[in-house]
Amino acid sequence: MKNAFLGLDVGSISINFVLVDEQKKVVYTSYLRGSGDPVKTIQEGLAAIRNHRIGAEYRIAGVCTTGSGRALAGALIGADLVKNEISAHARAALRLYPDTQTIIEIGGQDSKVTIIRNGHVVDFAMNLVCAAGTGSFLDSQARRLGLSIEEFGELAMQSESPVAIAGRCTVFAESDMIHKQQIGYSQKDIVMGLCMALARNFTGNVCRGKELLPPFLFQGGVSSNPGIRRAFEVLLGHPVIVPGYNMVMGALGSALYAAEASIQESRFRGFAVSDCDIKSAGFFCSGCSNNCEIVEIKQEEKVLAYNGGRCEKWR
Repeated sequence: MKNAFLGLDVGSISINFVLVDEQKKVVYTSYLRGSGDPVKTIQEGLAAIRNHRIGAEYRIAGVCTTGSGRALAGALIGADLVKNEISAHARAALRLYPDTQTIIEIGGQDSKVTIIRNGHVVDFAMNLVCAAGTGSFLDSQARRLGLSIEEFGELAMQSESPVAIAGRCTVFAESDMIHKQQIGYSQKDIVMGLCMALARNFTGNVCRGKELLPPFLFQGGVSSNPGIRRAFEVLLGHPVIVPGYNMVMGALGSALYAAEASIQESRFRGFAVSDCDIKSAGFFCSGCSNNCEIVEIKQEEKVLAYNGGRCEKWR
């Protein structure tokens, strides 16, 4: 069997899998909605790989996890490496576009900008507080307008005179959007106005104080929205590249890290993990004043991992 390297990105909205071969060529990708149960979704993703022809052609020679749930995923499947999402997204971007200098990454619950110079990450910033700069903002406004997120993006591209909408806060954006509807603006101009508001919020808030230089790469779930891409191109004054693996770039970067590591024998626990009875339960640690809420992951009676602590006690 040929060797393959597995990258797994566990985010707040989606859980993504990528397999690359020994030549670092992508041989499999999967984008799954988390559905509020990351353990179950990870198991489903592993089962899908096992049942795919790829599962019979390749053996997993290395595993790397990333994303907000990287520690949980790493313990669950037996990761050899655990990387933060900034590093993973940058690694994938540089693999596909070596001259990249700015990465715009917008997901369902957070957004990030990564500054790259001469092939190295030199700065980054994240928005973890306000939803106005994330995919959840677009989803909620699309529902309010009676549109699917796909229709939202297509409609935005038809606009020639986007409406100015206050986008620094979801509450203000919604009330401003309703006001613009009431006074008669067309839906396409309101939709494009919302796209411009998100892009302005990102460049003015997340990117504050950062030097934004082309080439620009746009990745994450929101990058599939053509209206947002258009908005960034207007504000930045340069083309914005959406890579072919834009939805799974974190997982791709993780897979590349695994392929480039000198792993003699992988800690991967195998596809049988998808069939195991794995449960989680929370408790509070009273060891100090932090009163951390710890999540215990168990397979039958065996503890696989503890997650959520602020010190080394439960790692």
